[in-house]
Amino acid sequence: MMNKAILVIGFMIMISVSCKKTEKSDNLLLSEYDTPFGVPPFELIKASHFMPAFLKGFEEQKLAVRKIIADTSEPDFVNTIKALEYSGELLTRVSRIFGSLNSAHTNDTLQAISREIAPLSARHRDDINLNDTLFRKVKTVYENRSKFRLTEEEKMVLEDTYRGFVRSGAALSQDDKAKLRKLNEELSLLSVQFGQNLLAETNAFRLVIDRHEDLAGLPDGIVEQAAALAKNMNLEGKWVFTIQYPIMEPFLKYAENRKLREKLFTAYFMKGDNDNERDNKSIIARIARLRLERSKILGYRTYADFALERSMAKTPERVMNFLGQVWDAAIPAAKAEVKAMQEIINREGGQFKLAPWDWWYYAEKIKKEKYDLDDEITRPYFRIDNVISGMFYVANRLYNLTFRVRNDIPKYHQDVVTYEVSRNGRHVGILMIDNYPRESKRGGAWCGALRGQSRDINGKMITPVVTMVTNSTPPGADKPSLLTADEANTLFHEFGHALHQLLSNSTYPSVSGTSVPRDFVELPSQIMEHWVLEPEVLQVYAKHYQTGEVIPSEIVDKLERAGKFNTGFTTVEFLAAALLDMEYHTLTEPTDIDIRQFEKKAMDKYGLPDEIKPRYRSTYFNHIWSSGYAAGYYSYYWSEMLDADAFLAFKETGDIFNRDVASRFEKEILSRGGTRDPSAMYIAFRGKEPGIDALLKNRGLK
Repeated sequence: MMNKAILVIGFMIMISVSCKKTEKSDNLLLSEYDTPFGVPPFELIKASHFMPAFLKGFEEQKLAVRKIIADTSEPDFVNTIKALEYSGELLTRVSRIFGSLNSAHTNDTLQAISREIAPLSARHRDDINLNDTLFRKVKTVYENRSKFRLTEEEKMVLEDTYRGFVRSGAALSQDDKAKLRKLNEELSLLSVQFGQNLLAETNAFRLVIDRHEDLAGLPDGIVEQAAALAKNMNLEGKWVFTIQYPIMEPFLKYAENRKLREKLFTAYFMKGDNDNERDNKSIIARIARLRLERSKILGYRTYADFALERSMAKTPERVMNFLGQVWDAAIPAAKAEVKAMQEIINREGGQFKLAPWDWWYYAEKIKKEKYDLDDEITRPYFRIDNVISGMFYVANRLYNLTFRVRNDIPKYHQDVVTYEVSRNGRHVGILMIDNYPRESKRGGAWCGALRGQSRDINGKMITPVVTMVTNSTPPGADKPSLLTADEANTLFHEFGHALHQLLSNSTYPSVSGTSVPRDFVELPSQIMEHWVLEPEVLQVYAKHYQTGEVIPSEIVDKLERAGKFNTGFTTVEFLAAALLDMEYHTLTEPTDIDIRQFEKKAMDKYGLPDEIKPRYRSTYFNHIWSSGYAAGYYSYYWSEMLDADAFLAFKETGDIFNRDVASRFEKEILSRGGTRDPSAMYIAFRGKEPGIDALLKNRGLK
């Protein structure tokens, strides 16, 4: 997934930062960073620095906005739009650092600051977005845009700025603006509370095993990791499994003890739904209601109508039609998979019906039986260091990028590995990779930036500092981190987001890098996934962690044959979550929602098989309640429609590293950020619009 640490001025812009010198201060956040490439000096930054720095950032941006308002000359692009674009540099810098730490290495103090700063930030944004005089100036520039000699990028910045003010309520009456302010403040705090509850709930559960027989079926490497985790928790002699996904998933795949599989899975899918102090149900109901109220004040029928207006899909109806087409293709495959698993259960004498906590276990049995393949066969060849080298190899072949470890650059946690990225000897940016789960890190995977690419107000290039965060399988006591193919896929995915930022070549911060519609932002990430299991790439990076032996061709053949395995399940569980997202956000009337009933009614409506749970249930659906994907979770599959078709551009040439195609992809998509309409960008690259057929074929559903 893509996570952005951003300063919002009405239209969710990302403002890059040059480390502009301010007055000297003991607060490192207020000073120029005397570090390589201006990376924040994390070891010198204290939690106590953040609140004063936020307040100073608010003050500086307010002064900059007042200067724009006070300017008596005729409003134009430079004195209004460009000036606004570059306001708030300090606030953006502080927000990016704080957001990165609060997501990847948080603590009680940072979480308290987050709760305190959320309503203040909402109030500050509204002070800008709802200022009548400022909006009149922006509107004047927009209405007279034909008079100015603007570049294509400047036209997009102007359009986004004007539309952003309107979508933030600038044209509303004073009474409605007052209502909007209250809604924005409450929504900002509820979002923070949801995420903090989810992290606490995830950290609260441990499955502690003290009988060796309860480990039956688990591979030695998984058992060793569980013992190491227990030792770290002062439970030596026992084994610990958590509901962190890379720790939970192998247990569900291999553990023979069905009751323990049920216990672990139940703890996972009941996160945030345990009627305790960390329960998220009332928060979700309140967020959904407030989002609808806010949308209606702004003149939209539903929140989805508001959220999708600036997307490629444009309307809820088009999204639902798209999801319905994929659902209709996937449901028969999922039901066939259920039947095949139940047959195994019956054949083995099991006296039970397949349940959600059985799916991974029996899917793995079928995979082993049908393809003689499981994750433990491939894990030894997917050492994390080698996988990272493999993704760097692909980036070098496609874009001539090189990556060099830098140990002299500050980092926020010891797990972070930092790389300088260059091309033809020229510095491109910094990439910081943080791979292993810990209690201070939220779940999932994301890519952000401590500094985005842009040019400063004088035209000088600002290079990006990109963060790439996953929760991959950690090292064991005597083994390195060995990944599943899915985890390798996740690394390549997030690396695609990183490339989108590293290869950005925009002028204005608000349209650089990943500042594109939600249903386009996953194209650069998901196209990278296509190289993971390409035989030519596997031969380069998939080497046995002990012997150095390149992955045997027979295993590569098995991977190719199993490529579409279990696709009914993976597609349906995703679509169930995407449809649940749309059900919440196409509500037309504010109502008190019973979350459990709402969820059940929604899944019954689409006929979700009992054996499958949505990939994300409501109470831990961080994407839509806390991470900016509300009415947008569908975008992963919309982007897959694009990436499946885009990768064909390489395959059709007979060369998956075709430099001409890669150069065109960089020129028309990666380097452009949000400087052009995404449909126009895609057609410029591919020469045609994408269709759904490529997605269905990619998933083995056609």
